[in-house]
Amino acid sequence: MSKTRRLMGLTAAASVFALAAAACGAPEDDGEGRGEVPDDAQDCANYEDYGSFDGETVSIIGSIRDTEADEMMEGWSYFEKCTGITIDYEGTGEFEADMTVRVDGGNAPDIALFPQPGLMQNFVDDLVPASEEVTALATEGWSEDWLDYGTIDGTFYAPPNSANAKSFIWYSPSFFQEGGYEIPTTWDDLITLSDKIAADGVKPWCVGFESGASTGWPGTDWIEDIVLREGTDLYDQWVNHEIPFNDPKIVAAIEKAGSIVTNEDYVFNGTDTISSTAFQEAGYPILDGDCAMYRMASFYGAMWPEGTEVAEDGDVFAFRFPEKNEGDNTMLVGGEFVAAFHDSEAIEATRQFLASELYHNARLQTGPWSTARQGVDPANATTPINELATQILTDPDVTVRFDGSDLMPGEVGAASFWNGVIEWVDGAKDAQQMADDIEASWPQ
Repeated sequence: MSKTRRLMGLTAAASVFALAAAACGAPEDDGEGRGEVPDDAQDCANYEDYGSFDGETVSIIGSIRDTEADEMMEGWSYFEKCTGITIDYEGTGEFEADMTVRVDGGNAPDIALFPQPGLMQNFVDDLVPASEEVTALATEGWSEDWLDYGTIDGTFYAPPNSANAKSFIWYSPSFFQEGGYEIPTTWDDLITLSDKIAADGVKPWCVGFESGASTGWPGTDWIEDIVLREGTDLYDQWVNHEIPFNDPKIVAAIEKAGSIVTNEDYVFNGTDTISSTAFQEAGYPILDGDCAMYRMASFYGAMWPEGTEVAEDGDVFAFRFPEKNEGDNTMLVGGEFVAAFHDSEAIEATRQFLASELYHNARLQTGPWSTARQGVDPANATTPINELATQILTDPDVTVRFDGSDLMPGEVGAASFWNGVIEWVDGAKDAQQMADDIEASWPQ
């Protein structure tokens, strides 16, 4: 038995080592909220069962770059120091293209952090299934919803890495307080609130779908949130193409999204600016009182201008996208999955560590980040919005579904869906025409 594959004890030991202290379109971080490696994660005694691998290197590739990558690497720095493994991390802005070139050229990394489960499936013939130990850690740490996204044809390959809460609406707490506005809990409440804000002379919504070569993806999130709240079964059938993209219920969901994003009475600067307004800056008018709400994922907390206080009693904060029916409890999510292309004791030890509570609790404290890993303390997060996101993501009563466009075939999720949203919001096509075109693009 290898010295790293005897680590079943780590499944239980992860709880002992719990630390006491605190895509689509993920942003670069300016370092605000950055923390340090906690004491427990610096203690080499907590890494002894992984084994000793002096001089061995494990290569990892992912889409995480810049400051966020530095914070991620800090989270595993003591694993490297204490085991002797050097993790050679490469961040790329062209993850899908680079992975295809690397794998086709026989130069696959040892581990890849896949931001799209659908993309990961394209490489299944080259992936190494998760060991019993990695599977046990993943089963301990994540809900069945999350585990399903790391499973291909009944075989488990990849535990989750980070997670972000996508069903968020940003707002100004002071604006709401001064206007006497209450946070809505249902879709009908949201429309009533939007009408009231508009009647008071303020545009209720900021909207921006521009994102360079990925323009349109923020619009797909709107539709995904609405389909999810129409029913998880409907959402699953839609994403898996068990019903056509132009099913009447999906067309109705697009039209429902349109009741906000194509409504001239609602949208700041007019609906004709949506496709050219960068999503990174689209929420900023909230700070000036020019609009009241902006739908964007939890990672947007790192994108506000310098000096903006992101907190429940600060300049801006976020509430959950309302449910169709009060009492429902769903969340659209994004994140990465840790998949391996090669197998060795050092790679296995690294996979186990990245699936551990020890790592996820440490990573929470090295910079703005959120996770769905059970057992972590959300209070360890370095920012209030990441604490809120982690609270939601680790709540077993929350039903999560992964970003639909990231699960669909690339020809749809990263092409015709993005393009169709722009044609629709620009007024070139109605919801039915948009859905018909996307359905026609689905690979046979």
